[in-house]
Amino acid sequence: MSHDAVVVGSGPNGLAAAITLARAGRKVLVREAEETVGGGVRSAELTLPGFTHDVCSSIYPLLRGSTFFRDVPLADRGLELGESPAAVAHPFDDGTALLVERSLDETARGLGDDAEAYRRLLGPICSAWEELERPLLGPLVHLPRHPVPLARFSFHALRSAAGLARSVFATERARALFAGCAAHSIAPLERSPTAAFGLVLHAFAHLFGWPFARGGARTITDALVSMLREVGGEIETSAPVESVGELEADIVVCDVVPRELLRIAGERLPDRYARKLERFPHGPGAFKVDFALDGPIPWAAEECSQACTVHLGGTLAEIAESERAPWLGRHAERPFVLLAQHSLFDRSRAPDGKHTVWAYCHVPNGSDFDMTGRIETQIERFAPGFRDRVIGRSVLPPGALEAHNRNLVGGDLNGGASTLPSMIARPVFSFVPYRTPARGLYLGSASTPPGGGVHGMCGYLAARAALRDAL
Repeated sequence: MSHDAVVVGSGPNGLAAAITLARAGRKVLVREAEETVGGGVRSAELTLPGFTHDVCSSIYPLLRGSTFFRDVPLADRGLELGESPAAVAHPFDDGTALLVERSLDETARGLGDDAEAYRRLLGPICSAWEELERPLLGPLVHLPRHPVPLARFSFHALRSAAGLARSVFATERARALFAGCAAHSIAPLERSPTAAFGLVLHAFAHLFGWPFARGGARTITDALVSMLREVGGEIETSAPVESVGELEADIVVCDVVPRELLRIAGERLPDRYARKLERFPHGPGAFKVDFALDGPIPWAAEECSQACTVHLGGTLAEIAESERAPWLGRHAERPFVLLAQHSLFDRSRAPDGKHTVWAYCHVPNGSDFDMTGRIETQIERFAPGFRDRVIGRSVLPPGALEAHNRNLVGGDLNGGASTLPSMIARPVFSFVPYRTPARGLYLGSASTPPGGGVHGMCGYLAARAALRDAL
C-alpha cells in the first residue's frame, strides 16, 4: 500500500506528526527502528518483577499546556494523568523543605520574606499565558502577535537563572527553589536563557501541574498509537530507515536528531545546510538510576512526601556548581539530582508495600563515569536510611540511554544544547525551522522548536508546515 506521508521515528513528536497528517486526510506510515514504539516515552520492569519504571521521561510539566495534546482526546484511549498535591519539593539540610504547589499564592506564602517577590515574578506570566503560549511553544524567529506580554516575559527570561534569582529573591531558600527548576535546562545557571526554564516550569506548575502517567509513561505512547490507528495511520516496528530515498511518499517527517538526518538524507541536502547540521551542538548527558525499595523514601522533611518530583541540590550555589561541572568535562561531587517517587501516588507501579524511585543527574556528554554512589549519597543526605531500603537498582549511563533511543546523543535529553544561539537557530536559523532544503523533507524532533520535553509540538508544527507547503 502506498502512503502519502512517512514519519521516521515513533517518539511523541513522531506520533504527533503522524496523527496531525492523518487527521488531515493523508495516508501515513510510521517507521520505527526499535522493536517497541515510544522513543523516550516507554516503561519497563528495569529492576525487579512487578516494579514499573519509566525508561527515560517520567514527569510531564509541558503536556497539559501543549496545543497538540489539548487537541487529542487521549483520556478516551486509556491515558490517565496523575498528580501529587505539590508539583515539586526542594529539601534543605536543616530537615525542612519548600514546595511548589498548584496554587501560586500557597507557594508564595511558603517563601516568607520572598512571598511578594514570587507573586510579582510569576503572577504576570500565569495571567498572560494565552498570549505567551504561541511564541514560547514554537519558533522563536517570527513576529509575535502579542509583543507586549512577550517583551515583559523576555525581560526576565533572557537572563541567567543565577542572576535573576539573586536579584529578585532575598533569601537563599527561594533562590534555591528557582534554581532547581532552572536546572532542567541542563546548562550552567550563569548562562542565558536558563532563567526562561525556571520561569516556564514554575508557571506550568501553577497553570497545569506537573502530571505523570498512571501505570507508566508507556500509557502515553499507547494512547497516541491508538489515536493514530483510529485515524487510519500505520506503524512498522523493527523497521529502520537507512535512506529517505527508499521512502516513496510526498511528505517525510523525521523525528531524529541532526546527525541522523544527515545519515539518512545527507545526499539530498545542500552542503551549506549539511554543514550547519554537522555543527549543531549537544549538551551534557544524563546518568540515570532506578531503584526498587521495600518502603517509601524516609525523607527528613515530611513535606517531600507531598510531591512526586523532588529536587536534591541544597543551595543555588551548589546547584550552579553541579550544572557547570559537566560543561567543563567534570563530574560533580554533589550532583543536582532530579528524583521522582511515583509509587507514593500511583500504586500500580510497585507491589504492595514496595516503591519505585526514578533519579538522574547531569554528566559530560557520553560519560562512562559511574555516578550511582554520588546519586545515592545525595538522596541519603536528605533521607537518612534510604540505602537500607534499596532492594534493586538499574543503572543507565549516557551510552545506555542512547542505545534505548538514538535521539539521546551522549545522553542529551533535550535534543541539543540549551544555549541561546542553539535555541534561536534550532537546528538552523529559519522562519520555518522544520522545513529542510530538500523538497518534501521535514525535521520534527526535539532538535527543532520548542525543544525537549514531552509536548509533541515539534512534530505537530513540522506536520503543519508540511501540510501548508502541500497546498
